[in-house]
Amino acid sequence: MTWTDKKEVTRRPVRNSSEQKKEFKEELLAIDKVTRVTAWGRQLRFRAVVVIGDGKGNVGLWTGKSWEVVDSIAKAINNAKKNLTKVKIENGTVPYDVKVKNKSAVVMVHPASEGTGLIAGGAARKVLAVAGYTDVLAKRYGSNNLINNARATIKALSSFK
Repeated sequence: MTWTDKKEVTRRPVRNSSEQKKEFKEELLAIDKVTRVTAWGRQLRFRAVVVIGDGKGNVGLWTGKSWEVVDSIAKAINNAKKNLTKVKIENGTVPYDVKVKNKSAVVMVHPASEGTGLIAGGAARKVLAVAGYTDVLAKRYGSNNLINNARATIKALSSFK
């Protein structure tokens, strides 16, 4: 029996997780070490802050804590999927100016002409990108806290009528 006599075996393609199409864009805002001091000593855990969006007007933000970094990211993504907020997109930008305060974080969001791009900093840029905006001007005041700035941005985007 020669090699030409053998039947050609057809195999199904192997699907890696990287090849599968994801339904949400995921942006990691921060990974922090969190230490809790107990009677048994210091307990080190990791906190991940993740913002997800489908690029069509749905955006979610959540945190996850675990002993491992990968587990905390997975927890944050799962909880963010359960807490999605619908935002309004008109031609890749916001409909009108808005200024929103969340705790001590103040975020101002302005519409921009086509081709401007996302001009924002920190957490606001990542929230706007995963939500699906392409041309927006944003400015944050008051707080440097990533979570409060991201929440203020989502609050501003969801306030449009």
